[in-house]
Amino acid sequence: MDALWQTGAHCIVMEFPKEERRTERPLISVVDDDESVRESLPDLIREFGFLARAFSSAEEFLTSDCVDQTRCLVLDVFMPGMTGPDLQRELAVRQKHIPIVFMTGKKSEAICTQTMEQGVVECLLKPFSDTSLLEAINSALRTR
Repeated sequence: MDALWQTGAHCIVMEFPKEERRTERPLISVVDDDESVRESLPDLIREFGFLARAFSSAEEFLTSDCVDQTRCLVLDVFMPGMTGPDLQRELAVRQKHIPIVFMTGKKSEAICTQTMEQGVVECLLKPFSDTSLLEAINSALRTR
């Protein structure tokens, strides 16, 4: 199973018989090229009570089988290759309507304003608080 998680190509979401389901936990996918973010953010998101998966690139996310299961995308703005806004546009082309919470380490009002105008739920400046992230995710889930 460890090798499966390392490839990032498969999305495993545990299913329980209907009588055992108490509440369905939404899948939150994190896309960031920074390894420390990919290691820590999913743990925090799980502490909030959600399912979480991490991807090192937009391309890795798009080729995974998690796209259709993702209920909120926590996405870095600036990444090598396909950027966060590039992924946002690609999802729109594919008619995949996933609420997005952008995060960036580069303070840029223009980027945040532009992405918010294009439907992003929130644009968080790194480092952000646990509370800010939880509020952004909850807001994103309400927009679905």
